[in-house]
Amino acid sequence: MSAVSSSLRLLHAAWLLAAPARAFRAGRADAGVKLSVALEKLGPAYIKLGQMLATRPDIVGPQMASALEHLQDRLPPFPESAARAEIARAFGKPVEALFSSFGAAMAAASIAQVHRAQTSDNPPVRVAVKILRPGIREQFTRDLQALAYFARTAEAWSAEARRLRLTAIVATLADSVALELDLRMEAAAAGELYESTRGEAEFRVPHIDWTRTSASVLTSEWIDGIPLRDTAAIAAAGRDPKQVAVLVMRSFLTQALRDGYFHADMHPGNLFIDAQGRLAAVDFGIMGRLDAGMRRFMAGTLAGFLQRDYRKVAELHYEFAFVPPHHPIETFAQAMRAVGEPIFGKSAREVSIARLLGQLFETTRRFDMQAQPQLVLLQKTMVVVEGVCRGLDPDFDIWEAARPVAERWVADNMGPEAALTRAGETFGALGKLAQDLPQLVKNAEELSQMVAEGGVRLHPDTARAIAAEQERQSRPWRVAVVMLTCVIVIALILSLQRFL
Repeated sequence: MSAVSSSLRLLHAAWLLAAPARAFRAGRADAGVKLSVALEKLGPAYIKLGQMLATRPDIVGPQMASALEHLQDRLPPFPESAARAEIARAFGKPVEALFSSFGAAMAAASIAQVHRAQTSDNPPVRVAVKILRPGIREQFTRDLQALAYFARTAEAWSAEARRLRLTAIVATLADSVALELDLRMEAAAAGELYESTRGEAEFRVPHIDWTRTSASVLTSEWIDGIPLRDTAAIAAAGRDPKQVAVLVMRSFLTQALRDGYFHADMHPGNLFIDAQGRLAAVDFGIMGRLDAGMRRFMAGTLAGFLQRDYRKVAELHYEFAFVPPHHPIETFAQAMRAVGEPIFGKSAREVSIARLLGQLFETTRRFDMQAQPQLVLLQKTMVVVEGVCRGLDPDFDIWEAARPVAERWVADNMGPEAALTRAGETFGALGKLAQDLPQLVKNAEELSQMVAEGGVRLHPDTARAIAAEQERQSRPWRVAVVMLTCVIVIALILSLQRFL
């Protein structure tokens, strides 16, 4: 897409969003409806933004949130004939050869829609068939090219845009969308999440029918359940919405902290309560990962916050080069105190993750900490999950809900058991070193001989590999960065005060 085309698309977006912005500033009741219509016209990338805002009535107001809810799974469906044609194209056979029954669309969202069907097996199995919208890849490509152009232009003119790394954030979004638009990747994600949560009695992931799954069609077990947005139906079924809110938060934290692999699109349209009272999740197009190093780093930072040892917290961040060294460590420790101290001695209900995120963004700006695009997903998910929980329970206590998961996490990362595990890893590394020692001695002798003969000669490929490795190691750890750490840490501190 040319710069002119990108500029025109951005101008079109600005023009469409101007009316709802004016209505919102004026406090008009139709602001949410106007915004919903504008986002729907702009296409899938903008609809994703609306889906997130729909979960945050505490930020945009209940009227606007309600007006945006239909963007989650109640968009206009594309024709059933187009869905049938896509199935036939994907598998090279008619729908009737795969399904004994195939109904109209049950839910339609920004990227795909879902049909209820029964397989042609004997006996037939009830399934959900998800089909990509026609032309969706091309629409996303146009939107992302326009956003990339905006990001490049902003970084060329703005130091703040360069600090926020807008081009990298758009690139990360593009990578995420590319995966989401291949339904085989979503099927694989569902299978992985099923494996990591199979021991959970209160969380459910549908099984995948791989024989009826392709890049544009995904077939999975049909789940009967009550959507989480329908609190009245949840209560009528004998389930306490407040307990459901606790279940949502604990499921998310368990996935993120224990497993390092979490559902990253947990809006109400993707979550249900089944007949057994389990939380059932669907739509695995967007998933997040946290590696072991990141979780270990979080344990040390959490300990510093819990002990109110802000110097220790600051030292950790300087150790991992998250803060440029020209900033005095004492000043950064003072900033961490400003984040941590206000939550002590306060009711958990008085602290909002959304407000804390605002303070943390301000802190990152002040200390020149570059944004980490790979963490935008988890930050967004944390905000959405909090919004979902507050929708079920306006008085939701995020700290109390998090406490059992957090206690286990602290024990695993900071207790004697964790120390033994680390010791075992160390002894294992020493054993490997002992096995390799003869070869290391031989290499040292050869290196000594090379030096004596006039210097070390490296193959060009080897030299390039060493340079690349040095560059990789000079950067901060991929995922262990201050902003995410603080978000999760602060979300757990109050829950742990009685524990420690």
